[in-house]
Amino acid sequence: MIEDKETIDEFLARHSADVEEAVRKAAAAEIMPRFRRLAAHEIDQKAGPHDLVTDADRLAEQYLTDALGALLPGSVVVGEEAVHAVPVTYEALQGDAPVWIVDPVDGTRQFVRGEAGFCTLVALAHRGVLLASWTYAPARDQMATAIRGQGAFLDGERLSAGSPIPGRDLQVATSHPDYTTDEQKRALLGLRTDGIEFRSCGSAGLEYLAIARGRLDAVAFSWEAAWDHAAGILLVEEAGGAHRTLTGEPFRITGGNALPFTTARDAETAERVVALLRQGSA
Repeated sequence: MIEDKETIDEFLARHSADVEEAVRKAAAAEIMPRFRRLAAHEIDQKAGPHDLVTDADRLAEQYLTDALGALLPGSVVVGEEAVHAVPVTYEALQGDAPVWIVDPVDGTRQFVRGEAGFCTLVALAHRGVLLASWTYAPARDQMATAIRGQGAFLDGERLSAGSPIPGRDLQVATSHPDYTTDEQKRALLGLRTDGIEFRSCGSAGLEYLAIARGRLDAVAFSWEAAWDHAAGILLVEEAGGAHRTLTGEPFRITGGNALPFTTARDAETAERVVALLRQGSA
């Protein structure tokens, strides 16, 4: 088991390319052969009709669990489907072992509809600190990576989130109403104001990538499942962006965050969005 961050840094220096290869192979073996070819028996519901899971989700997660565990002995995997099956698995985020946070198909609804807007998300964290992330959109063959302190990249090109153009409406993607409580809906209504143009989000991972590329100004999300946010938050951070919860604190992947929270191209934008969310919840 890894005992300190220095040895994890050494692991990433040696094996980050191996992690990327594992992500690509999982998508090639288990996701893309089913893209636009899903049979009805390969699609199930979890919490309801908007919460879908497919054989691609389950099999890609198992592939990554095996591959990532072999790359880093002593690590554990917190995957969306494993947590759904055994909720106590999520508690590993607060433990001492290095944790792989995996969303095998982020944007399952888009995947089921045969749309290209889905991705595979992997992040490595230790004691609550995000250290590295991989965001792979296999239908677009785009791979975004980030290592803490070393920048964010898309297909080898460095990413810079930049800042919104002064005087132009902020482009904000928000949680779909199906995933919000009444209190969170009120907070999100704070974004219904002059200077904000908002829409419901698609794949969270791809929305984060859009921020890191400077193509979206911010997101405002009402749920904190680590597999949806870990990879993207580090990607945006390393591209120069910022994240804030409703209380103004940074988002914690270990949970207990004041929701909704925002991630944005820069700190000023994050603070502006939080101020509007507070007004809505007041």
